[in-house]
Formats: sequence, C-alpha cells, structure tokens
Amino acid sequence: MRALITGGGTGGHINPALAIASIIKEHDPEAVFLYAGTPFGMEAKLVPQAGYEFAPIKVKGFQRRLSFENIKKNIQAAAYLASSAPRANEIIKKFKPDIVIGTGGYVSGPVVRQAAKKGIPTVIHEQNAFPGVTTRILSKSVDKVMLTVKEALEYLDKDVDYTVTGLPVRAELLNNSKEEARKKLGFDSSFTVLSFGGSLGAGCINDTMAEVIKYTRANGLNINHIHGYGGMGKDTFPEIMKKYNVPLKSDRTRITEYINDMDICMAAADLVICRSGASTLAELEAMGKASVLIPSPIVAGNHQFHNANVLGKAGAAVVIEQKNVKSDDVCAMIEDFYNNPSKITKMSENSKKLWVSDTSERIWNTISSVVR
Repeated sequence: MRALITGGGTGGHINPALAIASIIKEHDPEAVFLYAGTPFGMEAKLVPQAGYEFAPIKVKGFQRRLSFENIKKNIQAAAYLASSAPRANEIIKKFKPDIVIGTGGYVSGPVVRQAAKKGIPTVIHEQNAFPGVTTRILSKSVDKVMLTVKEALEYLDKDVDYTVTGLPVRAELLNNSKEEARKKLGFDSSFTVLSFGGSLGAGCINDTMAEVIKYTRANGLNINHIHGYGGMGKDTFPEIMKKYNVPLKSDRTRITEYINDMDICMAAADLVICRSGASTLAELEAMGKASVLIPSPIVAGNHQFHNANVLGKAGAAVVIEQKNVKSDDVCAMIEDFYNNPSKITKMSENSKKLWVSDTSERIWNTISSVVR
C-alpha cells in the first residue's frame, strides 16, 4: 500500500496521523508512506524524526480579526491558497498513492480535495467532538469519515459515510498497574491526584492546584499530588510552593515543569485534573480514570468544551468552564472524593466504558476496505 498522509499545525492532528501510519505498517510491513504538511508547522520536525518522508506544502489559515498585520498575513495566506492545489497535484502525481488520509489542519484541505477529484480513495479522521472546518468541508467528498466520538456527527451532513473508530493511544500507557506506578513514584497507597495543563501549562490549573495542595496539607488529608506546571509556571509555581512550605518532591508530592513519564503518573492517579484535548481524553478512557476537566476557552470552535461534555454526560468527569473555576470549590470537591471513594470508582467505570478498545483494528479495516 502506498499511503499519502496529511495533517498538521498542532500535535492534535500530527500524533493521530503518525499513529495511523504505525497501524498501517503493523498490518502491511511493505507499505510506503509520504507525509504532506506545512513547512511552518510542528510536522516539519516531528514527521522526519518519526522516520517518514516529508513533502512540504505551504498553507496558512486566514486571520479573522482585522488589523494591518493580519491583512498582510491574509494576503500571504491567499497566495499560499492559490498555489496549494497545484502543489498538492504535484505531490499526488509523483507519489501515486493508493489512499490519501487526512487528520485535520488547513494542510489537509488541498491534498485530500485534489485526491478525491482524481478518484483516489480518501479517508479523514476527526479527533474532536466538534469537527474542525477542514473536516466539515472534506466530509462531503471523501470515501469515509473516521470519528473519535459519534457526537461529532451532529455537526456533519446527515448522509456522510462514517464510522466511529476512537482515537489511538500509546500502548505503554497500559503497562503499569496503579500499585506498580505508585511504587515507582515513591508514593504509598493513598488517594492520588494528577494535574497538568500541557507542556506550556495553564495558568488557571496552576493557580487552582497551588491552593488545592496547600489546602490538603493544611487539613491533614493523606493525598499524593503529581502536578506539571508547564513552561508558563516555571518562574512562579516553585516559588509559590516554597512560600507554602511544600517540597517539590517528597513521599506526597511530585511537582515538575513537564511530566516525562505520563504513563506512570496516569496509572498512579485516582483523579486527573486537566484540559480536554482529544488525545488526553482518549488516554483517560483507555486507563479508566475519573477526571475534572477544565476546557481551554481559546481553541477553535470551543472544541475542548464539546470533548469534555462527552465524558461529563457519561458520568466519567466533572466539567468546569474556566470562567467558573473557583479554588475553594475544587478543594471541596477533592475532599468529597477523598472521603467518598465510591464516587471515584463509579466515574472510573464510566470512563472505561467510553474507551474504544479495538481502535487500531477499526482504523485498519476502514482503510483497507476503502482501498479495496
């Protein structure tokens, strides 16, 4: 199989694309891959690092807010848009793919669209509960739409040919039991909270967790805390912990800028407090974790809020919009969970029920059937 994969701009589009490539390779070791992405995005670095050939195509989104700077950017974006179809055709003609797979981002548009026009089998994958603009446009012309959650169908045409595949998660996430993970972290068997806001961090989550950690220690609650404060907290969070007389590393705390061993930390946790990106939620479901989700309010289409509500409605998570987050309320909530572990157990069970355990097989069956 010759697979042309495209998607980019953020890790939320790139990581699923690379995961899909791995799934194809697992079933067809002789498969040949080419990845089309923008030279400006993360994919330009991550894709070659993963060992795949990279074909650059210049595409940028348009700025909605009018300013002199944005007008200049939009002129450049228009120029890139005009050249994107010829460049996509050039890539397709040279590579001669058996299938073209898009995972979102502006760059998917011209590549998948031109392939569909040529009658080449096309498939797209949507990670979020609220589909992006590119997915909504391409869904009308591709052979198959793969969805992480069925709720995304509400925003697509009724006659779209779709299948729910779930989202691939890293296999290593399932390698540790809760007991083994806590032992590796130097924790005992007490209630454990994991919190993070991504590699950059999230000010709201940092501010809240600083007060939570202070509160639980002051009130004698035997709670283990793992927190990743991210880049935006590196100059402030350690100082706040010092002020509160909280060690960054002890038999109760593990506080770092970035969590490099997320598989172990996630396995150790009873409760996870985080944003609601699609990949994170898939991991919570795969590991059966209860969560408090604080969606980022500054993402396209407010898609994190829609993602979080899938878990919230299933009783797997508590969803709090950032504007409504209050440290006192979160402290009280965690103390309630601490005193009533059956609530956590029920949320965990509901989370596990949402996991699509055979995602890899569903994705492969979809791709192979479209190629046939």
